[in-house]
Amino acid sequence: MKYILMMNSAGKGPYQIARWPEGDIQRHIGFMRDLNQELQRSGELVGAEGLAAPDQAKLVRAGQDGKPITDGVFPETKEFLVGYWIIDVESAERAYAIAAKASAAPGPGGKPLNMPIEVRGVMSAPPPEYA
Repeated sequence: MKYILMMNSAGKGPYQIARWPEGDIQRHIGFMRDLNQELQRSGELVGAEGLAAPDQAKLVRAGQDGKPITDGVFPETKEFLVGYWIIDVESAERAYAIAAKASAAPGPGGKPLNMPIEVRGVMSAPPPEYA
């Protein structure tokens, strides 16, 4: 089954990586690179990406004419999505184990961040009653 693991950070919380010392940034990115390589080798990684900061985000909706209307940026966001993994694993328990490992990524001083990772199943099709 496929799962999406979403790493969220408080807007002014512990994941302010741009303010970290260079060595801490390198350790953190190295950890994430190693985790992704481990998941690639095991065949469990479908995709993973880090995301741009929320001050670069736009909220988009369709106008009356169908053309996009944008709103934002939202630098005062309380929480924002930092990155995600899509994995294909045998069980929810395995998805939880991977999420726990990602949660323990090192932060300032090498201390594990223990950031919350939201785990959600990826639906391959709509429920049968709507198919």
